[in-house]
Amino acid sequence: MRRKIVRIDEEKCDGCGQCVPACAEGAIQLIDGKARLVSDVYCDGLGACLGGCPQGAITIEEREAEAFDEEASSIHVAQTASQGGPPPGGCPGMVSHMLHRSVSETDEGRAAGGAVLSSRLGNWPVQLSLVPVHAPYFEGAEIVIAADCVPFAFAGFHRRFLTGKVLIIGCPKLDDAGEYRRKLADVFRQNNIKSIEVVHMEVPCCFGLNHLVGLALEDSGKDIPLTATEVSIHGEVKGKRAAQDVA
Repeated sequence: MRRKIVRIDEEKCDGCGQCVPACAEGAIQLIDGKARLVSDVYCDGLGACLGGCPQGAITIEEREAEAFDEEASSIHVAQTASQGGPPPGGCPGMVSHMLHRSVSETDEGRAAGGAVLSSRLGNWPVQLSLVPVHAPYFEGAEIVIAADCVPFAFAGFHRRFLTGKVLIIGCPKLDDAGEYRRKLADVFRQNNIKSIEVVHMEVPCCFGLNHLVGLALEDSGKDIPLTATEVSIHGEVKGKRAAQDVA
C-alpha cells in the first residue's frame, strides 16, 4: 500500500539519538551511529519524531510501505525493553546533549569575593547506564570517569576535572560491573577518545572502578592514555597515577 511514513536523511543525521525516545512505537533505533527506521510496520507515519531531530534529518514522505501494525509495534517495544535497550517513548533525560556553558548572573553559587560559580558540565546524560555509545560528545573527547561520590566530597570538582572534558559517572560497588565493562569497551572501541581519567574515592570499594576501566580498555583493543586520581573523604586530592598503576 502507499502511505505516509518517516524518511531519515543519513547525511544530515549526526547520531544524537533524540529521535529514539520521541518514537513511542520503537520504529527508530541508532544503528552504526545513525538513526534508522528498523521496520515499516512499526512506523505509524504521524511524525512525532520530527520535533526530536535538531538536524532536520527526519521528514514525512509518501511511498509504498507495509501497513502500520500496532500489535507488532507493542511486541517490539516490550522486547526492546526486556533486552535492556533504550525505552521507546521513554524519559527525555536519556537524550544526549552537548552543553555550551557560560557564566551567568542566574547561577546559584558564588565564590569568595562575589565571583559567579558556573557549572562546567559539558554533556548529558552522565550516568554510564544512560549514555549512548555513539553520543556526539565522545568524538575526540577527553573523558573523566568518576565514582558517584566524588563530586560531593571534592568541592572543586567542576573546576578541577570538568573544564573541556566529557563526564561519565557510576558506582563500582552498587552497579552492574559486568555491564559497565561492556558498555565502556564499546564507547572506547567505537569512538575517537583522546584520554581517560578515572576519579575515585579513597575507600577500598571505590578502587574497583580503576580495575573495571582498565579491563574495558583492554577489551576495546585501543591504546588510550589512562590515569587515575584519588580523592579523600575529607575532600582532598591525594594523587594521580599513570596507566600501568591504574588496574
